[in-house]
Amino acid sequence: QLQASGGGLVPAGDSLTLSCAASGRTTSRLDMGWFRQSPGKEREFVAVMRWSGGHSYYADSVKGRFTISRDNAKNTVYLRMNELKPEDTTVYYCAATPRVILSAIRMRSSYHYWGQGTQVTVSS
Repeated sequence: QLQASGGGLVPAGDSLTLSCAASGRTTSRLDMGWFRQSPGKEREFVAVMRWSGGHSYYADSVKGRFTISRDNAKNTVYLRMNELKPEDTTVYYCAATPRVILSAIRMRSSYHYWGQGTQVTVSS
């Protein structure tokens, strides 16, 4: 089970940090990350961090503004979102899976476990 939190309403330029905690059978060594989805659109990759080595990958749209991190002892992944823009407004979902191959790391279908989503709204 993945439990996401930390969404909210902020003005453009502000920051938010999302958290996602894994529990139960989903705590084994997992690559963990974030996707986001707006109504009527495909769920899109945001960022992911490997369990092993801590390598991280980002969508071009958030690179340099968002930072993913994790605390393996707490089975928790974080997404620090800086310089938020109105176009970042949407529902953010955390995702996790046992090691995903690099070529598929941005694909929604690569992830076995999903959180419930947390709304981020950025006002202009």
